[in-house]
Amino acid sequence: MSLFEPTLQAAQARLSAVQPDAYARTRNALEGAVTRLSPYLTHGFLSLADVYLAVHKRHPLNAQHKLVFELGWRGYYRHVWSHLGQGIEQSLRKGLHPETVYQQKIPDDFLEARTGIPAIDLAVRSLYETGYVHNHARMWLASYLVHLRKVHWHAGAQWMLAHLLDGDLASNHLSWQWVAGTNSNKPYLFNADNIAKYAPVPWHSPGTVLDTSYEIMHQYALSAEAIKYDLPPSYASAGMGQPDTGVKPLGMEWQKPDATVVTGRDVWLVHPWSLGTPLHVKTTNSICIGIGLIECHSNTPWSTRRWNFVREGMQTQAEQLWWGSVQEVVASLSTARSVQWQSEPHVNGAMTELQNRLERNGGCTTALALDAPELFKPVPAYCASFAQWWKKTGIQLEFNA
Repeated sequence: MSLFEPTLQAAQARLSAVQPDAYARTRNALEGAVTRLSPYLTHGFLSLADVYLAVHKRHPLNAQHKLVFELGWRGYYRHVWSHLGQGIEQSLRKGLHPETVYQQKIPDDFLEARTGIPAIDLAVRSLYETGYVHNHARMWLASYLVHLRKVHWHAGAQWMLAHLLDGDLASNHLSWQWVAGTNSNKPYLFNADNIAKYAPVPWHSPGTVLDTSYEIMHQYALSAEAIKYDLPPSYASAGMGQPDTGVKPLGMEWQKPDATVVTGRDVWLVHPWSLGTPLHVKTTNSICIGIGLIECHSNTPWSTRRWNFVREGMQTQAEQLWWGSVQEVVASLSTARSVQWQSEPHVNGAMTELQNRLERNGGCTTALALDAPELFKPVPAYCASFAQWWKKTGIQLEFNA
């Protein structure tokens, strides 16, 4: 059985198991009481408000609780994305070195989980095998790649985004920038002692390049040269293959857009980030279509595991799964009576184009479904730091009851 089942029932079961106080005490440990709600948040099964309300009902939370604080980071990253747009794919400030110091190609020994460093190799394997890795291990992977191997943070972020079931563009890329020091006051560094403190024994990495002081790790980071070390002979062929990634989902379930199935009907579009949105009111004239738009995925290929998660989630709601460009989808939807979908930043650009084209063509009406309620009060002015945003926002009053 998969670690994450793409159903609303699985999301609710995971939510009901959250232990906020245990989370606050142990969340930094790889075997700690983390929520593992992130895939369900990213793909629209749950909202931040859903999480807060469900947990708060069982275990009253104040605004300073660690769980609320971590929900706040996700809210803050969305705040940054809403203001900077594609700017989050560029370094927000100068890092330790000029951009040209960093390479765009990720070393094969890293991609194949054969660096000889248990913590790194096990984290890569976990990501490939489950589509998930603990946040602390994500930080280790990012710090190792950027500061020791001199790989540009964006290359690493794109690689991780392809494999994470919870891959959210804002949270992922801005977290990589935080580690790199291009979205924080200083770079994030770690060593073998840090791993031993938070990870189980198989992850411990004594005798490796990480088994040194923070002062030495800082020197490695300040150097413009990638760290060089000899791999144990047994690691020359001890790696694992990389999972397939691609722009287009695989499988016979995905079809070309087909106007014949939607002509004269009320259409609800389910996209990969709205898998848990309530179904439209089912009538004899309505139909639910799952869509994958080429424009939303051309720059961020996904692993087969992630595509399968999305496909299975869509199939619980949709009568057909369509894959195509905005132009192809518009051509097929133009004969529908009405079209609705859920607003979401990952897809809003493409869906705005789709809406504009449908309205120019006439024939059918278009509408956004109601957005999920926001947990945090909106902050209109851009905040360059979490602390600044946190002071200006707060839990919406209706969620305090």
